[in-house]
Amino acid sequence: MSPFILALALALSAAPGSDAPDETATPLGMAPYSVRVDGTSIEIPMIPLPVGTDGYPERFRFGSPDGETGRKGDEGPALEMKVAPFWIGRFEITWDQFNVFRAEYPELLDRRLTKAEAPSSDWADAVSIPTPLWEQDSRPILEGLGEKGGYPVADISRFAAQQFTKWLSKKTGQFYRLPTEVEWEYAARAGTSTAYFFGDDPSELGDYAWMFDNSVYEDPDRGYPGVGAGYRKVGQKKPSPWGLHDIYGNVSEWVIDAYDPAGYALLEGAPQSSSDSVQWPKTIFPGVVRGGNWESEPEACRSAARLASSRDWQRRDPQIPKSIWWYTDAFHVGFRIVRPREVPSPEEQRRFWDGRVEQIEKILETGGKQLRAKVETKK
Repeated sequence: MSPFILALALALSAAPGSDAPDETATPLGMAPYSVRVDGTSIEIPMIPLPVGTDGYPERFRFGSPDGETGRKGDEGPALEMKVAPFWIGRFEITWDQFNVFRAEYPELLDRRLTKAEAPSSDWADAVSIPTPLWEQDSRPILEGLGEKGGYPVADISRFAAQQFTKWLSKKTGQFYRLPTEVEWEYAARAGTSTAYFFGDDPSELGDYAWMFDNSVYEDPDRGYPGVGAGYRKVGQKKPSPWGLHDIYGNVSEWVIDAYDPAGYALLEGAPQSSSDSVQWPKTIFPGVVRGGNWESEPEACRSAARLASSRDWQRRDPQIPKSIWWYTDAFHVGFRIVRPREVPSPEEQRRFWDGRVEQIEKILETGGKQLRAKVETKK
């Protein structure tokens, strides 16, 4: 697709009523569109990646070469991976969008399900809604960082992000989920094999990313309290060649995979595709976030750079067990969504949404403040 056609398509995608892709417009019947949820303010622009067509290679190098500046051992060995077509969010999910989901907590309390009493099909189909934030701790932080008007949602767990995608899928009748680690890197590279999609020299990074070098506010009362720096509203920096904003920096982005420092080596000799290479989580920690963030040095924002989630992100959480939704010290972590062109089986969809993390399942089953309820599904 030429840059002119892509730019025109992106402009049209923001037009009112563009809540579904025009399947006659672009290769593989994939066009930009915006996700909308009836009766809400949610509008999430989606960018098509018509893998296998001109400019969107079916295979790419996943990981970094030995000589790349800033490379860490968990980025290799580099592997050739095959990817299937998908759409990806043009921006990171914002607090405005995520808070629409959160707002259903009080509304659904009277429809709470319990594992012991609910039919197994209802329990599997239900959505878990995040518990309220601890206002005493989070309010001063959010007042400094920003919450309304386009700031990226942050300080949330992978499970919270997964449940947002499940809720969004139920509300729209389309399948949304977190990207796999392979899909995220494919999208970030935008057809390149250099450290960044603009080349190997990090001097240009400030044009595309909020990071350690440029995230400090002139007003010391702005940003994270006592730090004076923080994330910014999405979409203020230049987009990637494929139209994605903030794929580097701002907030690090969850992928579905568990973190294993030797995981790439384990994939050698296995089927090399984005679907077959998922490192499915079995525990809450460690997971993987990508792209670097407002606290990151340039090398940590490279396309191949990985960051493992840590229990330290919850070190000030006094609860036992600790929250499965919120962290206390990870206001650098958010997410964006994807939608695969080929819709998987219902069982595979649930695996992306709920996973099979025993610790989370046990916490949901105990009830308490945890809420799991049926959400009206759009047909």
